[in-house]
Amino acid sequence: MKTVYAIQHIHCETPGLIADALAAHDIALAHVRPFAGDAIPPTMGHAAGLVVMGGPMGVYEQDQHPFLRDEIELIQQALRDGKPVLGVCLGSQLLAAALGAPVTKGQQKEIGWFPVTLTRDGARDPLLAGVPASFTALHWHGDVFELPRGAVSLASSALTTHQAFRHGTNAYGFLFHMETTAPLVEGMVRNFGDELRDAGVNGDDILARASEHLHTLQHAGRAVFARWAALVQT
Repeated sequence: MKTVYAIQHIHCETPGLIADALAAHDIALAHVRPFAGDAIPPTMGHAAGLVVMGGPMGVYEQDQHPFLRDEIELIQQALRDGKPVLGVCLGSQLLAAALGAPVTKGQQKEIGWFPVTLTRDGARDPLLAGVPASFTALHWHGDVFELPRGAVSLASSALTTHQAFRHGTNAYGFLFHMETTAPLVEGMVRNFGDELRDAGVNGDDILARASEHLHTLQHAGRAVFARWAALVQT
C-alpha cells in the first residue's frame, strides 16, 4: 500500500475529504502533527506524495515556528522527486514559498462563504474539469501568495487574485477549503473565536450557511481529491 505524508498544523484542520479520497484509492496517510511535537520528516523516503494542511501561523513566521522551514524543504524535495503535492490554505502558501513566490498579508481577512471562479485554465485543468465555473467555498485566510514562476492560476475570488494554482502536472495549491466537512467547520468556528471577533465575522452565520453550501462544495471536493489520489497511484 502506498503512503502519503499529511502535515497537520492544528488539531481542528484535518485532511477531511482528502483522507476519504486517499482511503478509497487504498493509499495510507502518515500523519505528521508538529503542534503535537512531531518532527517534519527529513526526506520523502518511500512516501508517494505529500499533503500540507492549513493552520493559524504565517509562512513568514519561521523564526517562531522553525518547523515551517523544514516543511518548505520537504516540499521542495517532493517537487524535485516528481511526487504529487497538495497544499491547502497555509499549505498552498508554503507550496508557493517553496517555489520562490512571496507570501504576504492580504488587504483584509477572507473568512466565511464566498464565491470562487475558475480561470480558463482552471476549467480545463485535469483535477478541476467538470467543477462548476463558479461555486461558493469556505475561506479562512489572511495571507495571500503571488503566483509562482511557471505555475498556472486556476481560480480567483473577489478579494484574492490567486485562489488556486498548479505547478507542473502534480503540484496543487488551494487557498480555499474544499476538504471541509460539517465537523471541520464547527471545529474551526469553535477554535478560532478570537480571530472571528477581531475580523468582525459572525461564527454562527458561518455555521448557518454551511447547510446551504456544503453539499455542492463537497461534491466538487470529492471529485478533485479523487483525481489527485489517482496521481499518487500512478
